[in-house]
Amino acid sequence: MLTADIRSRWLDFFGDRGHTVVPSASLVSEDPSLLFTVAGMVPFIPYLSGLVPAPYPRATSVQKCIRTLDIEEVGKTTRHGTFFQMNGNFSFGDYFKEGAIGYAWELLTTPESDGGLGMAERDLWVTVYEDDDEAIDIWKRVAGVPDSRIQRFGKEDNYWSTGQPGPAGPCSEIYFDRGPAYGAEGGPAADENRYIEIWNLVFMQYLRGEGTSKTEFEILGELPRKNIDTGMGLERVAFLKQGVENLYEIDQVRPVLDRAAEISGRRYGADHDDDVRMRVVADHVRSALMLMSDGVTPSNEGRGYILRRLLRRTVRSMRLLGVDSATMPELLSASRDAMKAAYPEVERDYGRISRSAYAEEESFLRTLTGGTTILDTAVTATKAGGASVLEGGTAFLLHDTYGFPIDLTLEIAEESGITVDRVAFESLMAEQKQRAKADAKAKKLGITDLTVYSAFRALGETVFRGYDALEAESSILGLILDGVSVNSAVAGEQLEVITAETALWAESGGQEADAGTIVGDGFELTVLDVQKPVKGLISHRVEVTSGQVAVGDLARTVVDADWRRGATQAHSATHLIHAALRETLGEQAHQAGSYNKAGYMRLDFTWNQPLSGETRSEIEEIANLAIRSDYEVVTRELPIDEARSMGAMALFGEKYGDVVRMVDIGGPFSRELCAGTHVSSSSEIGMINLQSESSIGSTNRRVEALVGIEAFREFATERALVAQLTSSLKTPRDELATRVAELTASLKAAEKKIAAFESGALATRIPTLAATARPSGSTTLVAEDLGALNSADDVRQLVTGVREALVAGGGASAVVALAANVNDKPVVIVATTDGARAAGQKAGALVKLAAGVLGGGGGGKDDLAQGGGTDVTAIRAALDAISAAVAG
Repeated sequence: MLTADIRSRWLDFFGDRGHTVVPSASLVSEDPSLLFTVAGMVPFIPYLSGLVPAPYPRATSVQKCIRTLDIEEVGKTTRHGTFFQMNGNFSFGDYFKEGAIGYAWELLTTPESDGGLGMAERDLWVTVYEDDDEAIDIWKRVAGVPDSRIQRFGKEDNYWSTGQPGPAGPCSEIYFDRGPAYGAEGGPAADENRYIEIWNLVFMQYLRGEGTSKTEFEILGELPRKNIDTGMGLERVAFLKQGVENLYEIDQVRPVLDRAAEISGRRYGADHDDDVRMRVVADHVRSALMLMSDGVTPSNEGRGYILRRLLRRTVRSMRLLGVDSATMPELLSASRDAMKAAYPEVERDYGRISRSAYAEEESFLRTLTGGTTILDTAVTATKAGGASVLEGGTAFLLHDTYGFPIDLTLEIAEESGITVDRVAFESLMAEQKQRAKADAKAKKLGITDLTVYSAFRALGETVFRGYDALEAESSILGLILDGVSVNSAVAGEQLEVITAETALWAESGGQEADAGTIVGDGFELTVLDVQKPVKGLISHRVEVTSGQVAVGDLARTVVDADWRRGATQAHSATHLIHAALRETLGEQAHQAGSYNKAGYMRLDFTWNQPLSGETRSEIEEIANLAIRSDYEVVTRELPIDEARSMGAMALFGEKYGDVVRMVDIGGPFSRELCAGTHVSSSSEIGMINLQSESSIGSTNRRVEALVGIEAFREFATERALVAQLTSSLKTPRDELATRVAELTASLKAAEKKIAAFESGALATRIPTLAATARPSGSTTLVAEDLGALNSADDVRQLVTGVREALVAGGGASAVVALAANVNDKPVVIVATTDGARAAGQKAGALVKLAAGVLGGGGGGKDDLAQGGGTDVTAIRAALDAISAAVAG
């Protein structure tokens, strides 16, 4: 049974039983505490927790998920995969245990010919929470499962909670028995390799309190509305139904594995280590494909870092399979062909996806070359020093700074006959992870407890009136001060205000929140920010500037008209620049993020090389010609499929419902799904002044522009500057560039002559300084204060010149120490001859000694070293310290 067939049977089964079929959410989670959607229930958390009223009583989905916590286990077990699909059915206060158990058993045991999964009842085992006698009774009564195939487990295994106060409850898991060939008899308690968990039924029926661990917490009572959350691992069921050994061999993954085997010339099944590497490749390539299809691009932080790690582990695994060249074009296309039936977007967007993946592979192959050079040097130094263990710090530096995999470091070290200090390496890695966890915890604790909003959201969605008006009258539903709902607030207090309706735009879709006020009888509030803390609810962050405001008061939300005008200009300008980019560069230039506010816009787009000056000018001209054309801006709401059929662009990172808002500027010239505020005609934008274009990653660029009056002011500033230059240089405007180039060339020539003169002047000081040489210990010493000089290079020139003069004069053993005041900072440089070094005089050690006196630091090689500090008055003392050290 193909994976896609299992998926469709699931959705058909629950859809036929009154469940709303909900499309998979993006892998990029809306939850700010999560990088990715890590479980099938994540998109439903607001409904399951009661924070947001569920729009349907029951639902089902097949959700795309990413988990990388156990990435090191990928390829080694039958069930660890970074990307997986979770079949889920959910009930929000509708059916409960009996319904969930009945549906699960029916789907699993119904024959394939009748739309079920056709599993034999004798192969199915269930586990339940140790005290959940109700679930056991249902399993026996409804499903007919005998006591011999029901096992009780404790809280560690069969009790669900978020780890924090809130919904909780027992769960029941369904296992499939693979047979005696895979392990011991005795059910899941005996062997979880033989008995594979395929479905988890969570019964959310209790409210838990604070606790000290995963298993130690207080149950406060039963929930008023009990929910069901279940999850079936699609890949796990697929490998069981397809009769293969693990999830890497199912129809959606195996083609990549086979391609890796073909490219490497290795046979899958012939060698355990090679098999693990091929499975890693198959898993990671698929995961990377799916992440990039949802708009994630490689980077050094957040989601982009996870993607980069997956791609680089793929390259490393192929290298360990003996392949040093680029393989992504073959591997990624194999994954695309395996996944496109279930996710057509991977084929539709393959051009963009592949460019990003190929560029990352090429970059990492160069990194491997550079990293290998660094590692080879470190290995040589280790062996030269008589050691046989490479320092853990070196391995960590390669891993953390250069992205050089530890496995590759181990491999190369072993080939060179040495080992790596894994203890030190792992210690440094643990420190890094601890810092990351601390940062994540700090960010999580910074998020307001969203449950305070649930009562207000239960009253309905906040109605946004700002598309058609700059003012809206409404009642105040709630006031939130420091995370707590209050009844009133007085002048000077800052708090959140919830209204039933508002004219103020909440920050979203790249558009900054509106500025404005909220006024009513006896009070005025200045709006500081407007946000959407939970889906469907708008919250105004305000300061009470006068009077007293209370829950239930009538109020008017008032938008600052100038601010909104600038914001609509900037947002519409963003659409025009996006259209101009695609017209100039092609459809592969796709928006990857934006930010706009009154007078300013920023647009990130997929592209892997800088834009030429001519291309930037062309983009700017196309956008401004669209403004001059006075295109009508039309907004309409329509079904998302209809909008897409009309060519409307859906942007990555945005979440869309079944009905969307489409914004047309000049008909097909610019057509995007967008909920933001816009001008009514393109001429209202005024003008766009493209300010910069820069890199924000190997596959993304960023353009920034000023819009409207701010664009005019920038042009006016530039015009005034040009006028000033033409006046000062007495040069016509059209000859200004040539005149500036001539002056620049003249200046460079003059600077070169001055430098040559100063160098000559310095050279005249060398004989005088060499004449100050005096015996000191077993060598000759020059230790002089040069006074004020222009740069450290001048000091260095004199030091090396004096050393050469002493050697030429027969001074085989000499130390030259010169110091100077350079821009009110002391600089000391020491040089030694071969004879002095043989006598034990090291420039680096002498400089460190002097720098300590100067209140600074320094270092260098044995023959030449430089240091500095903060105290110019200590120069003589620093030179005396060197003299004393040389004298011994």
